[in-house]
Amino acid sequence: MARGAPRLAAGRARALGLPTRGTTNPNRLRRVDRWLVGTPWVVAALAGADDPLVVDLGYGASPVTTVELADRLRGARRDVRVLGLELDPERVAAAEPHADPPRLAFRRGGFELAGARPALLRAFNVLRQYTEADAARSWTTMVDRLAPGGLLVEGTCDEIGRRCCWVTLSAAGPLTFTLACRPSDLDRPSDLAERLPKALIHRNVPGERVHDLLADLDACWAKAAPFAPFGPRARWAEAVRLFAGRGWPVCDRWRRWRLGELTVAWSAVAP
Repeated sequence: MARGAPRLAAGRARALGLPTRGTTNPNRLRRVDRWLVGTPWVVAALAGADDPLVVDLGYGASPVTTVELADRLRGARRDVRVLGLELDPERVAAAEPHADPPRLAFRRGGFELAGARPALLRAFNVLRQYTEADAARSWTTMVDRLAPGGLLVEGTCDEIGRRCCWVTLSAAGPLTFTLACRPSDLDRPSDLAERLPKALIHRNVPGERVHDLLADLDACWAKAAPFAPFGPRARWAEAVRLFAGRGWPVCDRWRRWRLGELTVAWSAVAP
């Protein structure tokens, strides 16, 4: 095995990866789920798939966020099937009572996706323990296993889902980078830096694009202070409007900004 390559978890032949801490909470991933069902090009990838399979990788000690994902995605496609994957067989066994075949199932698996070829893959809070190089290799492993036209959404969030960041990838590579938050939970947008995905978290230093993005967004947040009396969400939306006006490749619109979101082309932050 090459040095630095993602390892097989001990005693789990063919299941690629390392076990996560397993911590989770109900609604922890609600912001990314809301983005998935509210973003037309993501919905189109699922709606146009021959097989509407979605994989949730590394759901943790409780399957609650996988169950929530299955419920939320039904609005995008009624016949969607969700498969939750975990390396730990005890976690898979604990999830079994929540299975609802064929709509919802659980299986042991890692980055190899247990042989599945999903149209959409959600992998949250699974790469933070890896090196940046190992995380990049894991991206490749997962993307190579997507169905044609499939998407990978990989990111991280805090324990209660108020601060989230993720990257969306296709077979062509990273497409977009998204920040999502509860604006009232922030002093400034750069507070989200602690939740940057592994590909970016060590790049938040002067001279790197993601650092420039957060610094510019902070400046726009400060300039949007007159909107504070209308609430944190209104201030966030105005800050993003100012940010887009500075030439950043913003991919979404006001309706998403009001939810505490910002999606930009990957080129804006690519190392």
